[in-house]
Amino acid sequence: MAVRKAAEIVATRKSLVLVTVDCLRADHVGFMGYDRPTTPFLDSLAAGSFIVPSAIVAGAPTYYSFPAILASRYSLALGRDVLGLAPGEPNLASAFKQAGYATAAFGAANPYISSRFGYEQGFDTFRDFLDAPPAPLSDGMPAANGGGGWASRLNRKLQDIRQTLGPLGSVYDELYFQYCQRIASQPPDSLDALRRFPAADIIVDQAQAWAASIGETSFFLWLHLMDPHSPYYPTQKALALMGHAPVTPFRARYLNSSWNRSDLGPKRLGRYRDDVVALYDSGVRWVDAQIERLVGGLRRSGLWDESIFAFTADHGEEFLDHGGRYHPPSRLMEELIHVPLLVRVPGAGKREVSKSPFSMLHLAPTLLEAADVAVPSAFEGRSQWRQLLHGDSPEEVAISECVAGCTNPFSPANRLGARVLSVRERRFKLVVHFEPFAEFLYDLEADPDERVPLSAAAEKPVRRRLLERAHAHLRRSISERDPRTRLQARLRELRLEWGKPADKAVSLAS
Repeated sequence: MAVRKAAEIVATRKSLVLVTVDCLRADHVGFMGYDRPTTPFLDSLAAGSFIVPSAIVAGAPTYYSFPAILASRYSLALGRDVLGLAPGEPNLASAFKQAGYATAAFGAANPYISSRFGYEQGFDTFRDFLDAPPAPLSDGMPAANGGGGWASRLNRKLQDIRQTLGPLGSVYDELYFQYCQRIASQPPDSLDALRRFPAADIIVDQAQAWAASIGETSFFLWLHLMDPHSPYYPTQKALALMGHAPVTPFRARYLNSSWNRSDLGPKRLGRYRDDVVALYDSGVRWVDAQIERLVGGLRRSGLWDESIFAFTADHGEEFLDHGGRYHPPSRLMEELIHVPLLVRVPGAGKREVSKSPFSMLHLAPTLLEAADVAVPSAFEGRSQWRQLLHGDSPEEVAISECVAGCTNPFSPANRLGARVLSVRERRFKLVVHFEPFAEFLYDLEADPDERVPLSAAAEKPVRRRLLERAHAHLRRSISERDPRTRLQARLRELRLEWGKPADKAVSLAS
């Protein structure tokens, strides 16, 4: 009976709602064990969903993560100089579109998952909100050489003085920072005026309007939400939902500016950490509230009962866990690569899922099989749907990679630095830096926070096994590279650099 029920679940064609959240680390989500009320609605869904305890992204940040999520491909498989999805590359949206689904994507103005990098492919409707003018990025720091007023003249004089202070420079830095925040800059009007990205309610409004327009057609809907992303400016309603008192715009800007200071070390930054995390958590809470609103609309329209719902993130965020902030491509620690993954499938109910690593490379084929849609043969990952259904999960490894220091990937020249690679098993994790070469082996059972790597003499068989997996991954990444797909991606890059029309670039690649 159980086998027949599982087969019926697999064979039923379903729609898919995929929600990805930028910068959402796994341990700040309620159904992953967080003790603050960031996700009460998602926690309620968890009671009837698959919860994957060890979902690991294939790269971080966004531009090294999403090729795996949407196209089941490692981000560096086409070469370090290729970013995004290649023209014509099979992906989750194109698979659904080919199967006759209506497809739409609504993203909160993240430039790395825009049409510039091929993410519009396969979508009937693609709205990335990059056409809307962003809020001015104000950190309360006046331009050093701009303007001619008294504040600008004083600013230039202070900058000149700074060069002569020597060891007293840190005192100057603090005084200058306070001057900029409290005297030289205009107080902001509201948190909304400071926010860099559309809030989740705006994205959900668009998604609901689209869903109402397609009738009873099966659909694939992707939402990417940016509310937890820095700078951290949640809505006042989100702060209230978290039980926090209202935060003035000045205070929010002061915290963000303080957290962003390059002249402070981890110890001095630590004084702001709790307040910054409170802003971050409130952004997560707003995401949860808007997902509740989205699901409510699907329920009222009768679409929810035939829809798979998947919730995850592209990467996490660091809050001084290892002395750093944000999510630069330099280290692949757990706070950056371990993300939440909830998959709710009508009729499947709650299932126990193995704690073995689940690479996000497998997400797209898994969702396609759950929806009874053909999986493109070009996908590198394998569907884990039947393993999830039956509770079978062999010991897997999850590989993550990025190019160290590539914080501005718009120029191909910035993408050619040294690779950082991690190989994660259930217990052990190896992180390899290629320039200068260094390797760090962690025992995640004894040291879940990755504080102290094991000595070179410890766990030699484990180290060798993981190094062999890393070597096999690199060898396969080069030997199995699709030259035509790479050529198409490079031609798109050249077209953008030279300003050539898209149709000419495509004809050259044909």
